[in-house]
Amino acid sequence: MKVYILKCSDGSYYTGVTSNLEKRLKQHQDGAFWNCYTFDKRPILLMFYREFIDNMEAIAFEKQVKGWSRAKKEALINGDITKLKELSKSKKQVSPNASSSSA
Repeated sequence: MKVYILKCSDGSYYTGVTSNLEKRLKQHQDGAFWNCYTFDKRPILLMFYREFIDNMEAIAFEKQVKGWSRAKKEALINGDITKLKELSKSKKQVSPNASSSSA
């Protein structure tokens, strides 16, 4: 199984999983499925893919990446592991009253 990231004509990213990347890319490019996210965002460009031996790992990774910010996806695409780790650090929680001033 392969997890892949496409860049759409509107600049957005689409993340998917497939057992046949070449066939799936052709389907995206040809608009084979009218209800697919990429249908009206063609042409598409393959930006990244990673192969998995275990199908469940591939599906879990796809779901994880789908939840990532654009910046994290771009760090993955660019192979920038340092930036990916930085962006993965949990942000400190700010108290709701932190920006309020007392009178």
